[in-house]
Amino acid sequence: MGEGVSVCCPACGSRHTLTASVYPCACGAPVAPALAGDARVETVTRRAWADEWVTVRCTACAREDQWPRPELGCPCGAMLRIAVEQMTPEPVTPDPVTPDPVTPGAAAPGAAAPDRAAPDTATDGQPVPGRPAHVPLPPAVAPPRPGFRPVTIRTAQDAVTTAALYLRWLGFKSVVESGESGEPPAPGISTRRISLPGTGLRGPDVVAQVDPTTSPASLRSVECLWLNGMNASATSVYFSLAGYADDARARADDLGLPLFVLDLTGTPQPVNGPADELVSSGA
Repeated sequence: MGEGVSVCCPACGSRHTLTASVYPCACGAPVAPALAGDARVETVTRRAWADEWVTVRCTACAREDQWPRPELGCPCGAMLRIAVEQMTPEPVTPDPVTPDPVTPGAAAPGAAAPDRAAPDTATDGQPVPGRPAHVPLPPAVAPPRPGFRPVTIRTAQDAVTTAALYLRWLGFKSVVESGESGEPPAPGISTRRISLPGTGLRGPDVVAQVDPTTSPASLRSVECLWLNGMNASATSVYFSLAGYADDARARADDLGLPLFVLDLTGTPQPVNGPADELVSSGA
């Protein structure tokens, strides 16, 4: 847990200690919002998506992500929220550009050098001895994928839409919502339906789960998704808004299951090796 601060409930005047929760960064380091001890405590009277999140910078890799804003429930029934220390972007000073000295008589930087290579053919049109008459072209290379166009996440459905678009961008075809969060397990495993938090996505060769809750994905959720993928003979992919528990990440590495974290900008970020490989190679 993060460092706690003492807060006073505006409704009943009682004092409590508010401790910010610690979340896993994509690099694996723990991050927690920095609580402002002298900040005004406010009572939450209504919920708004934009007020539920705060930007936190990881001290290990300087990555900035959106995490749930710290809150505390008072025994009197009031929900307390305390401001966190807002982060200011560090100014970037461009490096001075020093022109390279030009030697008199030398070509200017950037100027094309004269072509002094020997010709492939003689003046009479016959090939020069020792040189091939024809050089084959290199094999055709598939064009690179265009950049992913993110969709800003404001609701849980936005998270599902972003994950579906990202899977199609990776090359998975006909990705749609499965209509239920659980899928029947493989024969001989269990007769009980495997239920996962969030919304499921399916395609001919992919089974994915989108968890838009504010709790890190658990070990059980990762293992259940892997079983669903094995049952469907498809690739399993997990998307989570709040990251993953440490044992869940370790188990996903053992199973080769790609894990992605969704931020509110709508760009999924890979958090383990199988996810990096999937982004590099595509479906």
